[in-house]
Amino acid sequence: MAFALNDESATIVVSAKTVEIKKDSVASVKAFNEVYKVLMSPRCMNCHPSGDIPLQGDDSHLHTMLPKRGVEGKGLYAMKCANCHQPTHTPGLNTPPGNPNWHLPPANMKMVFQGKTAHELAKQIVDPKQNGHKNMKQLIEHADDGLVLSGWNPGEGRTLPPMTHAEFKKAWITWIKTGAYAPEK
Repeated sequence: MAFALNDESATIVVSAKTVEIKKDSVASVKAFNEVYKVLMSPRCMNCHPSGDIPLQGDDSHLHTMLPKRGVEGKGLYAMKCANCHQPTHTPGLNTPPGNPNWHLPPANMKMVFQGKTAHELAKQIVDPKQNGHKNMKQLIEHADDGLVLSGWNPGEGRTLPPMTHAEFKKAWITWIKTGAYAPEK
């Protein structure tokens, strides 16, 4: 990864592709504050708990069957996520939502959202040592990850995030491309 910095912009070159960063701390913080509302919603936070048991429901209570994260984030022993979370939604109100790659972040990189301030979460997201070794380009691409997208298709009976995916993605990209600044609090 190469950086070209001056007072107003930075260009990050990643694998022959460029992400142009035009620093604007006000726009960046404003965008992250919108992103933060989504990340704190049950659709995101339930799979980014502070412990090793996922959360569930719009009230983000501990998952009823108390499954554990496991090393890869896919559960332990007979309590694998995929046992209940099939490739597609199970029909019916509040039944297990589906995704072919349903999992929590792995144990060595938990990506905890629960209990984090906007400042703490923004810093964590841009830190490759805490974010799954993602660079800025990969963070932008992550907004379209299948599991991320499932937050906007959560299955019958669940509340959607507080903005559309298109609005979230726009705020996410704005936050990153204006410097990925962390709010003060």
